Amino acid sequence: MDDLTYSLRQLCQRNRDGSHATQADRQGVLTLASRQLREAGFKQMRATSLKGKHVQALLNRWQTEGLSAGTLKNRLAHLRWWAEKVGKAGTIPADNAHLGIPDRRFVTQENKAKELGDGLDRIRDPHVRMSLALQQAFGLRREESIKFQPHYANRGDCLVLKGSWTKGGRPRTIPITRPEQRAVLDAARRLAGTGSLIPAQKTYIQQRQTYDGQCKAAGLSHMHGLRHRYAQARYEQLTGWKAPAAGGPPARTLDPAQRETDISARQTISRELGHERTQITTVYLGR
Repeated sequence: MDDLTYSLRQLCQRNRDGSHATQADRQGVLTLASRQLREAGFKQMRATSLKGKHVQALLNRWQTEGLSAGTLKNRLAHLRWWAEKVGKAGTIPADNAHLGIPDRRFVTQENKAKELGDGLDRIRDPHVRMSLALQQAFGLRREESIKFQPHYANRGDCLVLKGSWTKGGRPRTIPITRPEQRAVLDAARRLAGTGSLIPAQKTYIQQRQTYDGQCKAAGLSHMHGLRHRYAQARYEQLTGWKAPAAGGPPARTLDPAQRETDISARQTISRELGHERTQITTVYLGR
C-alpha cells in the first residue's frame, strides 16, 4: 500500500463522520483518488500533500470519463472532506460552478418512478426482499430500509425513523395511510422480530453488499426509483390529481386554489422523504 492510500485510510479511521454508508463511500472515493493521482504521475504523496493541482487533475479525468454531475458532486464532497481534515479547506472552491459543474439540479422530463412488479420474486434473500418492499411502500432510502427495525418504527398510524438510519442523521415520521403499507409492516415484523433487517450474523456493510448483489442478479437497478413512485402516489393521494412527472397538469397551469394544494402536498412529501428543501420535490414530481 502506497503512502497516500495508507494516510487517507488512517484519516478516515480517525474521523468517522456521517453514517456507515457515507464512511464506506468516502473511503472508496479517496482510495480511487489515490490510485488515479498515482497514475497521473503524482508520486510520494501523503494526505497532507493535497493541492489544487491534484484536485484539478482528478476532476479533469472524471469529466473525460463522462461521469454525471451528481457523481462529480459526490466525489468532490469527499475531496472537500479530505481538504478540511488536513487544514486545506480553501484548496477546493466551495461553489461547484467555479469548477464547471452547475449546482442547479437539472429536472429531467423522464419519469423515473419504478415498481417492483415480479422483480421481487427473483430476490432470494428474505431480508433484501423485505427492504425493497419497504422502499416501495414508504419511499425509504436503501440504508433506511436495511437498518429498519419494525418493532421500533411502527407506531400504529405512522412510522418513526431513527436518526441513525437516515441521511444526515435527521429522524422523521411517515404516515401509514394504505392497507398495503400495513401488510408490509406486519410481514417485516414477522421476519425481523425485535431486530432489524440486518441478519444477526452480518454487519450493515455486509448486508448492503448482499442487497446490491441480489438486485444485480435479479436484474433490478436504480431502486431509488421506488422513492419516485412513493412520492407520485402520495402526491395524487394528497391533491386528487397525478403529479406532472406522471402525466398530471404542470404547476403553471393550476388555478390559485389548486396551486395552494400543490404547494402544501410538496411540503408534506418533502418532509416524508427526509428532505429539508421543498424544491427537491421537482426531481420526484416534476414541475
